[in-house]
Amino acid sequence: MLAARISGVSPVGRVRFGSAPAVSSSSTSVALPLAQASESGVTPYSFAASTVAPAAIRRLTIPSSSRCAAQWSAVAPSASVALTSTFSRRSAATAEVSWRLTASTSGESAPIARVGPASTNAAPKATLLTVPTFMRILPRSELLPGSYLCRDPSTGRAGRGGFPWTVVAHATYHDLRAESSMTPAFTRTVLTGVVAALLVGAGAAPPRHRYAGTAFASAQPDTGRAPAIPVPYRAALDRYCVTCHNTQLLTANLALDAAALDHVAEATGTWEKVIRKLRARAMPPPGRPRPEPSIYEGFASWLETTIDRQAAARPNAGRPPARRLNRFEYANAVRDLLALEIDGRALLPSDETAFGFDNNADMLPMSSALLERYMSAAAQISRRAVGDPAIRPSVTSYVVSRLRLQDSQAGLGLPFGSRGGVSVDHYFPLDAEYVVTVHVRSRRTREPHVLDIRVDGERAQAFTIGGRRGLPPPDTGPPVLAPDVPIEVRLSVPAGARQVGVTFVEKLVAPEGLRPARLPVSSISFGGVRGAEARVESIDIAGPYDATGAGDTASRRRIFSCRPGDGAAVAEACATEILSTLARRAYRRPVTDAEVGTLLRFHRDGHAETGTFDGGIQFALERILLDSSFLVRVERDPVDVVSGAAYRLSDLEIASRLSFFLWSSLPDDELVDAATRGALGDPAELERQVRRLLADPRATTLVTNFAAQWLLVRNVPAVAPDVNAFPEFDDDLREAFQRETELFLDAQLREDRSVLELLTADHTFINERLAKHYGIDGVHGSHFRRVRFDDDRRAGLLGQGSILTVTSYANRTSPVVRGKWLLENLLGAPPPPPPPNVPPLDDGDAVGAARSMRDRMEQHRENPACASCHAQMDPLGFALENFDAIGRWRDVDDAGGPVDDAVTLPDGQSFRGAVGLREMLQSRRDEFVHNVVSKLLTYALGRGVEAYDMPAIRAIVREAEADDYRWSSIILGIASSTPFQMRSTER
Repeated sequence: MLAARISGVSPVGRVRFGSAPAVSSSSTSVALPLAQASESGVTPYSFAASTVAPAAIRRLTIPSSSRCAAQWSAVAPSASVALTSTFSRRSAATAEVSWRLTASTSGESAPIARVGPASTNAAPKATLLTVPTFMRILPRSELLPGSYLCRDPSTGRAGRGGFPWTVVAHATYHDLRAESSMTPAFTRTVLTGVVAALLVGAGAAPPRHRYAGTAFASAQPDTGRAPAIPVPYRAALDRYCVTCHNTQLLTANLALDAAALDHVAEATGTWEKVIRKLRARAMPPPGRPRPEPSIYEGFASWLETTIDRQAAARPNAGRPPARRLNRFEYANAVRDLLALEIDGRALLPSDETAFGFDNNADMLPMSSALLERYMSAAAQISRRAVGDPAIRPSVTSYVVSRLRLQDSQAGLGLPFGSRGGVSVDHYFPLDAEYVVTVHVRSRRTREPHVLDIRVDGERAQAFTIGGRRGLPPPDTGPPVLAPDVPIEVRLSVPAGARQVGVTFVEKLVAPEGLRPARLPVSSISFGGVRGAEARVESIDIAGPYDATGAGDTASRRRIFSCRPGDGAAVAEACATEILSTLARRAYRRPVTDAEVGTLLRFHRDGHAETGTFDGGIQFALERILLDSSFLVRVERDPVDVVSGAAYRLSDLEIASRLSFFLWSSLPDDELVDAATRGALGDPAELERQVRRLLADPRATTLVTNFAAQWLLVRNVPAVAPDVNAFPEFDDDLREAFQRETELFLDAQLREDRSVLELLTADHTFINERLAKHYGIDGVHGSHFRRVRFDDDRRAGLLGQGSILTVTSYANRTSPVVRGKWLLENLLGAPPPPPPPNVPPLDDGDAVGAARSMRDRMEQHRENPACASCHAQMDPLGFALENFDAIGRWRDVDDAGGPVDDAVTLPDGQSFRGAVGLREMLQSRRDEFVHNVVSKLLTYALGRGVEAYDMPAIRAIVREAEADDYRWSSIILGIASSTPFQMRSTER
């Protein structure tokens, strides 16, 4: 006989369901309701039926008038259900029994626990199932991370609202011997004290903390043990994964047949890979059987909870090695230390990248050859900053690209009404005379040209060049170039950074009697160069000559906080003040008396050699710039920390991490002062400092350094579209592409918008040239301004020319490159490198037999080694096929047919074009935000994120969700996270 007993608030007797028929070798399931929740608690109930029909399944309901289930995991990590099976048998047969619990609400269903199969006999046998929190089963739109599990649909507020629950226990028993005749009896007990606490929230929610809403936020002591393993997950692994990922095949270097679910924390690297594939629905491969959506979600959630609990109990913060400043950080540090702009590219070699960034510690060792470059840089910088009167004249050349049009205003720093030319930032080391030489190339035209030379916007000299009135132009052949005749002007310029501009004065009104131009100037071409009839080729600046002094530069004002006055003691005191201040800023910490003494010895030596106080400061400054405390970022382990343990960094080390994260430069005096006081341990002070740093103009390096590398915008200057396929592309358009993306990202950060707007923003920043390229009317002038779109084809980053150009080949689009970029940079799911010896994609057939890109890609995917990865990449890339290789919208592809932008992903999801792609990415916002956090954390730490960083990343994402994933919330989450605040000792 089948029997069920429910123990609740009040005792209930055993209820019999009638006699069960004899069981054959096929399995049978019966669904038994557990209990019904009400405002007063869990009310037990019972019913009897010969069969259990779906109508007999009861719902666990939280009435709408009651408080929403408040932070279940803070009360207990799970509910336990004791399932006891008893078999009375007429013979010595043996049976197996399996138990499974499922829960569903709002149309979603998911398994929450499973045990078995296990053999049983006539003696009662109890099996305990641990039911984890139902939090992950709720629809995500109704979740609020932190205090409560759901929102009131009518008000959107947390804490009220009801959702019907159905929790069902399924008992499956199987006769192992067909001749046996058994009558099963099932006894079930619900631990209602725990279930009541979980299902019915009462009173105020517990205090919020970092891991609120996860299993290890439990008020119960953390045992470090993993929660009970739901059986369906092991079965899912065996059915869907182990066929390929086993110890024999080791596909993707993954053996899941040997991976133990009861020791997840011991192999987090393996299980984090599994989590990524589950979240992305990337496995099993296309064409293979797939588990139910509830398995994907439930298994990933269980793994995350297990790993996160272990991370909270025993954190691993990683151990980035000491690293030198890369050349971008070096230039910024010199700028902030000495108020001196330098060109790091001219002084230091380029830095290698790893994990997408050039600040990775493993790529920044110090070699003897590199040290020589730093020594040379220190000598040049110290002389320039102090103003060494012995600086010898030198020549600096600025060459104008042949791809730059010179038929309109060249850019900032040049006056309106000017045409072409170039504007450069040049540092004049001394008050002296300098020779500016301008190389001009022009056609022999009738009309003269006025060349204007300006320094800091003020006209220094004007020249008239060219002009051949009365001479007819040649009837045939290309325009004849005049000889390159340099124009020199000698100028007296004060020391310091100045803007030098050379341009032509535009003729706005033609004199009476002259014929109108036969062709617009933009159509004129000479010497293989499009553009105006006269153009600036280059300018050279030579000097200093006849110097009159070091001048009053920003750098000298920054260095010389005092003057020596009369007497050696006064000079020594002034030198001590200057060098102590410089060293404290350069070393990012208070300096010792011994360190100051060393610098003073260099000052005395320099003073003796040059005969001047300033010469001594120059010698000591060169020594500061070569000190390892300036060049290298070192974090030292405390002496009293055991091996392998994680410890909190000192406030000064955290201050340095913050400034190099947000500014790529030194911490300023205020941040160092706060760290010296130990104030950064206060969360409120840490947040205040982070927000202050973000508001500073130096935070633009998050755009020009972090985002430019993450999104590959830094590659725009190097792209070279085929001039035959795209004659419209030139340097002006290239710079406009890069400027658009930089201004867009800067606005996102400054206005503290949601990172999701990178996908959905309805505006961008363009000038007239870019507006014409995009087909947008009503934009005039060379300056950039915010423009909103009439349609959403170009919304967010995916419609910007910079992204579309760097993800194309020189002569055509590439769905592969674009798809890979989307997977790697937006979804954080980079495909593996291609196998060796794969033939390149055929670029097309003979004229008249051109094939579409999709046809050529289909042929490429016939190679089995390519098919699985291309099935992930190519559809995403095809969604952007309406944009050509330089970002223009098109409706006809290169083969002459209509663009086919229909997409079907491996999981069966279908959409069309850029708009559909954007909607798909929004539907996977968890993956997108997780990737943004991962990229930022990689950049902030100077190392790749590892499996042990994933719990921190998940916590940052959860907390940022409550603030709509704003940039400030994510950055604050990183700044207060375990990987950023802590470091592990060497094991």
